Amino acid sequence: MNKKLVILLSFIIFFVSLLIIVNLSNTPPENDERTLVIGIDAEFPPYGYMDKNGEYTGFDLDLAQEICDRNNWTLVKQPIDWETKDSELNSGSIDCIWSGFSINGRENKYTWSKPYVNNKQVIVVKNHSGIKSLAKLKGKNVEVQKDSSALAALKKNKKLSGSFNKLTEIADDNTLFMDLEVGACDAIAMDQGVALYQINKKSNNNEYIILNKSISSEQYGIGFKKGNTKLRDRVQATLDEMYEDGTVEKIAEKYKDYGVSEALIKNNKEFL
Repeated sequence: MNKKLVILLSFIIFFVSLLIIVNLSNTPPENDERTLVIGIDAEFPPYGYMDKNGEYTGFDLDLAQEICDRNNWTLVKQPIDWETKDSELNSGSIDCIWSGFSINGRENKYTWSKPYVNNKQVIVVKNHSGIKSLAKLKGKNVEVQKDSSALAALKKNKKLSGSFNKLTEIADDNTLFMDLEVGACDAIAMDQGVALYQINKKSNNNEYIILNKSISSEQYGIGFKKGNTKLRDRVQATLDEMYEDGTVEKIAEKYKDYGVSEALIKNNKEFL
């Protein structure tokens, strides 16, 4: 065989092999029966977020890890675009949505676990803004995360949101706080746990307050694809065991500064 042809064929084989390796490395882990792939909002502390070491952590993720450990499953924490969460779930690329996921208003769209956290949507303002109540938001610029429970609450409360000068939808909660800090808006709406986390981690945390009256309340659950009761039941059975032996409350205690321990539905037997 011609020497140049041999070199050319060798190069082609090497190039094709490299493409295969790269493609395999970019393929999401297979969510088989021994793997639980959870779809998370990676910017939703304290329930799911990236820590200073670049690891995904949070209350929900700790619960998921314990469930996987007890079932000898591998946990895959899959960050998703919150606006495309339904297509991710329906396509099978994730097994469930588990990241401060609100049941209320979505009761018939998913197969749900029992609720495990009582949550509120709140308004955060600067301490010296003069805004001390929801009524004082009249004529103000307010920001909220896209496709969030806080946005749904504001849309439902037309009297309140209609009094704003402007309601702007933002991609994530971190940006909300940045905008509030620099004065790009007057107030931000979000989940109470996220607000407490963001405020407590700041060196100037006295600069912010949460208005006393919440804009809505809800409960968190684990959302599975509609009809997937088999996986839901296995996860729920393990979570029930963790309630019985005190593990759920022990994990929640790690995040007590962010309101998780207080918000936890401790008597889960009422949902058994």
